[in-house]
Amino acid sequence: MFRAVFLASALLLGSLPAFADGRTLARIAANKTLRVCIWPDYYGISYRDPKTRQLSGIDVDMAQALGRRLEARVDFVDSSFARLIADVTEERCDIAMFAIGITPQRQEKLRFTRPHLASDIYAITTKSNRQIREWRDIDRAGMIVAVARGTLHEPVMKQKLAMAELRVLDTPHAREQEVESGRADVFMTDFPYSQRMLRTTDWARLVKPDSVYHVTPYAYAMRPDDEAWHGYVERFVAAMKKSGELKAAAERHGLLPIAVFD
Repeated sequence: MFRAVFLASALLLGSLPAFADGRTLARIAANKTLRVCIWPDYYGISYRDPKTRQLSGIDVDMAQALGRRLEARVDFVDSSFARLIADVTEERCDIAMFAIGITPQRQEKLRFTRPHLASDIYAITTKSNRQIREWRDIDRAGMIVAVARGTLHEPVMKQKLAMAELRVLDTPHAREQEVESGRADVFMTDFPYSQRMLRTTDWARLVKPDSVYHVTPYAYAMRPDDEAWHGYVERFVAAMKKSGELKAAAERHGLLPIAVFD
């Protein structure tokens, strides 16, 4: 009976995988639910408004589109970059859809789709900081650079910084507090989150790299052991690019400069 339900649902999709024994697709078809890990503080990506509690962002839109294709309800599961690998591999969600940066460390544990976004690294300082005027001011003796633990910025800045002190904080909010309070000079982030800081605070100032610094492709992440599910999501991403739905979502959320369509 379970197998019959799965096959019937898959046939309705019109894109039954060649290897239709994937347990993720079978579970989704049987339960009619798609569990999607998100980081709900990711502005433009998967952001929960603190007042309305409503989710918005490009990957919220894409998750809803994937749910429609699967004829399944989308259940969003709060996660974070620090908990990402555990949440996915321990099956608290079927897929992580919050612009996951593809890094060697994550590729050892997770399977990624082709990227749909790609961002360089940006810095946020305060409007009152007189020491940081441009990018080259960051890596100097006496400067303190904050990053959030578990983000891609942690290993990158450990490798890149030669003179500044790197301070690794447990949460993104903690790194912001370090900078706002003056205990750190800058924190490192990406294009979407930098836009949140500029639009929702009155103290943040953006510092852009003078040239390409370290561009990271972003994609969706799954367990590495389900080929059928990975293949299905890959075809979904390709379809969203071809149809223009990804582009429309990127425009809607101010992310067109970092969208990847090939």
